[in-house]
Amino acid sequence: MTIVALLGLGEAGSEIARDLLAAGADVRAYDPAVPSPTATVSCRNEAEATVGADVVLSVNSAEAAAGALAAGLTGAGPMTVWADLNTAAPQLERELAATAARAGVLFVDVSLMSPVPGRGLRTPMLVAGTGADRYREVLEPLGARIEVLDAPAGEAAQRKLLRSVFFKGMAAAVTEALHGARAVGLEQRMRELIAAELVGADDHFARRLERGSYQHAVRRAAEMATATELLEQLGVPPRISVASRDWLMDLIAEGNTGSPPAPRIADTDIPPPAGGTL
Repeated sequence: MTIVALLGLGEAGSEIARDLLAAGADVRAYDPAVPSPTATVSCRNEAEATVGADVVLSVNSAEAAAGALAAGLTGAGPMTVWADLNTAAPQLERELAATAARAGVLFVDVSLMSPVPGRGLRTPMLVAGTGADRYREVLEPLGARIEVLDAPAGEAAQRKLLRSVFFKGMAAAVTEALHGARAVGLEQRMRELIAAELVGADDHFARRLERGSYQHAVRRAAEMATATELLEQLGVPPRISVASRDWLMDLIAEGNTGSPPAPRIADTDIPPPAGGTL
């Protein structure tokens, strides 16, 4: 039986624990604030949870990741794989990997590439580090969906965070636009417009957006200044509109109008669009 130590029983950890149990794994759980789910082995601390574990899943927070690792390593054995599933900075993942290496423990930087609720253990995972292959060997038979990067720890975190700049930024822009449209009774029309733009996006969509911003920076800066004023009049905080206006004005001030910087990667290396692993 596969033994999995699960540190952190919040929303993500609890769903992953449920799926591990359903797949027949022996789950040793610890969370200082949340009771362990039924059928798991409830442990008193990180070290107790990691004893005998094939894989340790640290699913708490980036702030708690280093402390959990330091405490848990005292119970980990030479065959244990420590997996950090927290959304942490690449540098932190590299530091955690170095700490694990000094203790003779394999380490995996794991990025969860979509929301966990509803997916649990089947949430797509992008992994990197010395223990990446072993991590896949242990968890894929239990139902996990794992893509291994031939790269050191920190690379999976870096790719996820770069992806987040786009997705979370887009979500904020969409939400602000909808709030403004709702204030004047045009919410449904705005939803239709957004959907049409996203459905029509192709492989060159990002390049068109980038190129247009540089080529038309002066006009677009003035346009976003006016859009900012409109939202303020409607009582909608123009956070994204202000940021867009200021970025365009920076391009103008720096003389970076006309064309975007030359790409530093070949066209064939451009990451896939939405849903890809960047």
